[in-house]
Amino acid sequence: MSGASKASSVVSVGVGARAARFGNALPFALIAGPCALESRDHALFMAEKLAGISDRLGLPLVFKSSFDKANRTSASGRRGLGLEAAMKIFDEIKARFGLPVVTDVHEREHCAMVAGTVDLLQIPAFLCRQTDLLLAAAATGKPVNVKKGQFLAPWDMKNVAAKIVEAGNPNVLVTERGVSFGYNTLVTDFRGLPIMAEQIGAPVIFDATHSVQQPGGQGTSSGGQREFVPVLARAAAAVGVAGLFIETHDRPEEAFSDGPNMVPLAELEPLLARLMDFDRLAKGL
Repeated sequence: MSGASKASSVVSVGVGARAARFGNALPFALIAGPCALESRDHALFMAEKLAGISDRLGLPLVFKSSFDKANRTSASGRRGLGLEAAMKIFDEIKARFGLPVVTDVHEREHCAMVAGTVDLLQIPAFLCRQTDLLLAAAATGKPVNVKKGQFLAPWDMKNVAAKIVEAGNPNVLVTERGVSFGYNTLVTDFRGLPIMAEQIGAPVIFDATHSVQQPGGQGTSSGGQREFVPVLARAAAAVGVAGLFIETHDRPEEAFSDGPNMVPLAELEPLLARLMDFDRLAKGL
């Protein structure tokens, strides 16, 4: 990072009582929701359930769902509801539950279009080095979460974050989501979490569900090993992270995308309670 510009060590997402603060030394905050928007009713159902979990645990939450899954394994993959419909749903979620919202952006034009609604813009891992996309996201003034590409080393994210910070937006998060290992497999090097925290200075998020994904592992769609989500999430919490990213669904087997690696909604709350114990121990809270 250049000397004149630095990433914020604490990033606030949203406004009001439900704003989520992400900082490597703070209690972790959660980014959670279904992978893709499937319908208005389902999104509101999931947001209500997640808001209840957040309230019961005292765990700050940012609701996540994608309006378009542009990087499907095959052309037959279901992509979501589209931008216009999604923004109306996100507005309703914010109005009814007060939750901050994050969604992916894939094109430069998306950034300004979603920034009036969402509280956090997310750059997908495959696009993390697309300079024009990063600059357009930075220009909105909203916090930006960048997923680390499966092809990048932890220290390579220093240059990615610098593009956003040096464009005048210090509110950047960086997310670990596993590294390609052979074919259809991802592995996580947990050394990368403190490396990114030290070298970038930004809050570091661990994506526990995409880290167990098996890209293209089912031929025309990705597979996953959701049984290992708790294992990796506990490891990340033990290392110490600013946030955890966990996609969840009430019926993962019927989900539009990423069902094999999403945590069943019924299992989420006890998992989070356990992860909060790990987090307090790791940080001496």
